[in-house]
Amino acid sequence: MVEEVIHDESSQKTKAVRGLTGRSAPRSIGDISSDAEDRIHLPIGEFARVLGGGIVPGSIVLVGGDPGIGKSTLMLQMAMEMASQKRVLYVSGEESERQIKMRATRLIGAQQDGQSARSSKGSAVPLPANLLLVTETNLEVIFNHINETKPELLIIDSIQTVYLSELDSSAGSVSQVRECSSRLRELAKTSGISVFVIGHVTKEGAIAGPRVLEHIVDTVLYLEGDRFQAYRLLRSVKNRFGATSEVGVFEMREGGLAEVTNPSEAFLAERMVNAAGSAIAVTMEGTRPILVGIQGLTSPTQF
Repeated sequence: MVEEVIHDESSQKTKAVRGLTGRSAPRSIGDISSDAEDRIHLPIGEFARVLGGGIVPGSIVLVGGDPGIGKSTLMLQMAMEMASQKRVLYVSGEESERQIKMRATRLIGAQQDGQSARSSKGSAVPLPANLLLVTETNLEVIFNHINETKPELLIIDSIQTVYLSELDSSAGSVSQVRECSSRLRELAKTSGISVFVIGHVTKEGAIAGPRVLEHIVDTVLYLEGDRFQAYRLLRSVKNRFGATSEVGVFEMREGGLAEVTNPSEAFLAERMVNAAGSAIAVTMEGTRPILVGIQGLTSPTQF
């Protein structure tokens, strides 16, 4: 049970009517332009596959997963890749700008082959100038930063840390998550900014917060895997712009999440050839067949 304080609107000034546009008017379906907007190219192929081919302008995407699974790492990698062609604003409510830069320097440094990766201060590691970092949890202040910087891609890490000062409840509560996500959706639809939101999960594995959060966003992605193993699966459970059966496969390395373009080879690498009770099966994940090993395990028993 969560307490929500309801203010007496009669004693306050009449608030402006909110909406996706200030001049909405019904139109005939035949008069509406059907020109499809081009997707924004995403250099990370496995990520683009799950999204349906790229980033849709004006969309809002929710990325969830267990703690430490690599959500922030994946979002930072995507932000650095997209900063070469778009202006990106990374808003963090959990880490400072210094911490994010340290991770970005480590990711880029680990991917380099030269001695510049060993620079202690990271001065030799080139960082994208179009990637803007800010640590902020007040959504009104975040909107002011958006108006000043005019980003084309916005990343919120995470939705449970953002709050609106006009609500009396604390950050992460049902009312705060619901209202903040609604404001971000309105921002995406009216401005054309692509918004990526990181969400915490409960111990059952579902997105924390109200169920309406998953209804508000356009796409819901889950980053799954074992923290003690190298492989991660990026799975789509809701996608208004593509199929929900596609799966992206990544491997956690020193340089971040690396794409696994041939999952069958990775999954069968540790299989013993001609082992008793072992067989290879083919499973379809979206448009891609994947080979996996199936083992029948037995143990001696006295019964």
